[in-house]
Amino acid sequence: MSDTTRNRLMLVIAILMAAIYLFPLYWMYITALKGGSEMFATPPSFWPGDPQWGTFGYVWESRGMGRYLWNSLVIAVGAVTLITVLGVGCAYVLARYRNVWVDIGLFMILMLQVLPASLMVTPIFVGFSQLGMLDYPRLAVIIAIAAKSMPFFVVLVRATFMAVPMELEEAALVDGNSRVGAFFSIVLPLARNGILVSAILIFMQAFGEFVYSKSMIQAAELQPASVGLNSFMGPNTNEWNNIMAYATMYVTPILAIFVLLQRRIVSGLTSGALK
Repeated sequence: MSDTTRNRLMLVIAILMAAIYLFPLYWMYITALKGGSEMFATPPSFWPGDPQWGTFGYVWESRGMGRYLWNSLVIAVGAVTLITVLGVGCAYVLARYRNVWVDIGLFMILMLQVLPASLMVTPIFVGFSQLGMLDYPRLAVIIAIAAKSMPFFVVLVRATFMAVPMELEEAALVDGNSRVGAFFSIVLPLARNGILVSAILIFMQAFGEFVYSKSMIQAAELQPASVGLNSFMGPNTNEWNNIMAYATMYVTPILAIFVLLQRRIVSGLTSGALK
């Protein structure tokens, strides 16, 4: 088999796999535009005959989508801010100061990453309840998300710091800079793209967080969009077009961010964000 044939075959396989992966997303969009009878037609149609654009406005108003999306944004921005402030220093230390204790610390951080949120939510809920933090439920959710996502952020940013040559810091120290000054004037500017990429990935995770929000936030006016979507579900649910319209308005901003920043995300993850 020639290289040209092999490349074409790989391209066809890639397109097929992408189509399979993206089909549920396509089905979400077209179902949001279908009417009641068309949703349950047999065989199903792959394009709405009479698109119901008014479904989006109805769901936005009746479900208070603006409030839900605002709460999701507050939680995601709060979690990213907390993780970035605390995680950058941790990642720098793990990248620069290497000894057995640092290796143990990194191993513990990686172990925290494998614990699912569903396993951690009960002890976290009990601990927050005893500390009185459930009186501030969005803050409690932000801290819980930060604790869960911090290992992922630290591992990614550590790789970025490791890609920054130590000789640059040593030169700054020789010129009279302190260690802190060298960090802020030399290392941090070179690593900012890698930090930004990691923060974007954490933001996308936090924006869709469900487990902690469902468990800790009881007031409907403070719940994020993920919990609002769950409110559609019930034993006799049949308003699938409204559910898909809600999901479309919820997911599309995140998809837009990913598409617009995909080149930076890929380059940041593969090259340590250094040019």
